[in-house]
Amino acid sequence: MFTFLLIVHAVIAAALVTVILMQRSEGGGLGMGGSPSGLMSARGAADFLTRATSVLAGFFIGFSILLAVLASTRHATATIDTSLAKHAAPAITQPVPAEPVAPFSNTAAGATGVAPPQADNGAVPLAH
Repeated sequence: MFTFLLIVHAVIAAALVTVILMQRSEGGGLGMGGSPSGLMSARGAADFLTRATSVLAGFFIGFSILLAVLASTRHATATIDTSLAKHAAPAITQPVPAEPVAPFSNTAAGATGVAPPQADNGAVPLAH
């Protein structure tokens, strides 16, 4: 219900903005200047857009108060989503070499086989 009222409130706000922007400017922004026969005259009060603005503004204020009351009286308990806490992070595995490497063996007669590839980081290998 709260979501429905929130959507209705957004539609009223959009309609209110539209009606306000459709009105003809009378040159007296924020009530300064303009002719004295503006909003208080019979023609100004009977204007459809003026009445629509008043009605929509009333609905907007009413819905704002209603939504504030509903939001403050909802006693929903705050719950923490623990669905991700059950799953541990996957273990980091060593990358698999693209080519199979023959085992390296060090015998008394000399080294045989192929040594695994090493990164060239400028380090000097230690002799056994």
